[in-house]
Amino acid sequence: MPSETDVANFQATGVENLSRHISRRKKIWVDLDNSPHVPFFRPIIEELRKRNYEVLITARDAYQVRELLEFYGVSGKIVGQHYGKHKVLKALGTCWRALALLAIARKEKPDLAINHGSRACLLTCAWLRIPNVFLTDYEFAAEIPFIKPSWMMVPTVVPDERLMVAGSRVLRYPGIKEDVYLSRFHADQGLKQRLGIPPDDLLITVRPPATEAHYHNPESEKLLTEALNRFVINPGTRILLLPRNKRQEAELRSVWAGALAAGKILIPQHVEDGLNLIWNSDLVISGGGTMNREAAAMGVPVYSIFRGKIGAVDRYLVDQGHLVLLETAEDVRSKIKAVRRARSPHSFDETNSPALETIVLNIISIVESTTTISSRRESS
Repeated sequence: MPSETDVANFQATGVENLSRHISRRKKIWVDLDNSPHVPFFRPIIEELRKRNYEVLITARDAYQVRELLEFYGVSGKIVGQHYGKHKVLKALGTCWRALALLAIARKEKPDLAINHGSRACLLTCAWLRIPNVFLTDYEFAAEIPFIKPSWMMVPTVVPDERLMVAGSRVLRYPGIKEDVYLSRFHADQGLKQRLGIPPDDLLITVRPPATEAHYHNPESEKLLTEALNRFVINPGTRILLLPRNKRQEAELRSVWAGALAAGKILIPQHVEDGLNLIWNSDLVISGGGTMNREAAAMGVPVYSIFRGKIGAVDRYLVDQGHLVLLETAEDVRSKIKAVRRARSPHSFDETNSPALETIVLNIISIVESTTTISSRRESS
């Protein structure tokens, strides 16, 4: 039989182990794979840290992610970059980045990983068996064969049919993902003056399509050209053109050199807050889902030149009258209403964001349940 000393030592060890589990701050890993992820995850990260969770941030050096981290003052480890639009290079690049993330995750030992469509993060989590939450608002994004996330989190309007997991592994939040960070928006009324845009000029913000994305349809580029050709000749109109990367910017500067020199088209020299660019615009034309949805959420007229498969969120915004789809050159000429937009200075309510609150509570519920299970396994 064990002696009283043995029992006392066992009890002391048990108390010490329990204390260590209770006192250790749980660590949540956030991987930022694309530019919209920076403003989206910023309030989520802030809320998790307020609740005493440690947050590890990794980010891909692509689509201005690095610049946006600096702009918003978010610290993260830069891992990987963009590897071109060819499928083989994309696949190899994803695997290489996953290996680089694996080394970080092994060292940091996160309790939970969260991302918004990061395949490299998903792959790393599969290799290391890290519980993970895969957020998405576009059900037609490419999947990794045989690799599924632990949980998925999507807006309520996204149907079950196209999701990688089912049942209780699917969590939902109200509204759209742009509602998460719209709650932190504060209007910058001096932006037009800072960019050298006359106050009385009609301002059109244009976001080109993601030409290197797997879902890209060349028809989007034709619609972009049609839109620029239509408005570059309009008197009293300025076009704020927002390229996705340096390669695309160089191409656009070459093609539209004359309009740029004449000041009809402007490309910002530095990263700007996307929501403020939209708020200061009279209308938005975009080949990307995020800027379309940001404008729709802010009540700014928005026209989509995206020609890939239209997801449930965009269909919902179209049905609600918040988004207009452009499918042909004739649509560009006839459907876009180029008129001055009445705007009043206001900020959104930071204390009332059901989408943000739901996402944070879902994450906390998962990390607490997974770490409890892990602790039981370690003590058994």
